[in-house]
Amino acid sequence: MFYRDERLALFIDGANLYAAAKALGFDIDYKLLRAEFMRRGKLLRAFYYTALLENDDFSPIRPLVDWLNYNGFNMVTKPAKEFTDSMGRRKIKGNMDIELTVDAMELAPHVDHIVLFSGDGDFRPLVEALQRKGVRVSVVSTIRSQPPMVADELRRQCDNFIELDELRDVIGRPAREPRVQADENVE
Repeated sequence: MFYRDERLALFIDGANLYAAAKALGFDIDYKLLRAEFMRRGKLLRAFYYTALLENDDFSPIRPLVDWLNYNGFNMVTKPAKEFTDSMGRRKIKGNMDIELTVDAMELAPHVDHIVLFSGDGDFRPLVEALQRKGVRVSVVSTIRSQPPMVADELRRQCDNFIELDELRDVIGRPAREPRVQADENVE
């Protein structure tokens, strides 16, 4: 469903893609992901959206954000909001839907095909609006997790649904071998 001469843009909902890959039991190698879509068409932009906790320099996502920033991804971040819910649980809120939507609509006149890495049904109106502008939209998520990570209305609206699990061998990070601690007494 890709044409080699079409202008592509990737829009990655970081939290949603991470959750989908985790539900399928693998990690994404973003270098391989970018290379795969460069092979499929003329990749103009690859956006990655995520919220970051302020004052949290040692966030587990910080090394990924820094790596992506230096390796061809346009990083879009904003401070996450931390709050305590009515049950006294610490919660973090950092929705990037509006930022992703605005960027996709602004880029629409310059691309032929947008690949949205998210299963969030809130993006259905965005997909519909992009299609009205003549842009083809593929959605990457999964129906193979329990529960499925893609909203049915989003899957029905897009031009092409790409099952994330089918990309595992192409964009998945190889499993790490467990570290064996060397025993100094072994000859």
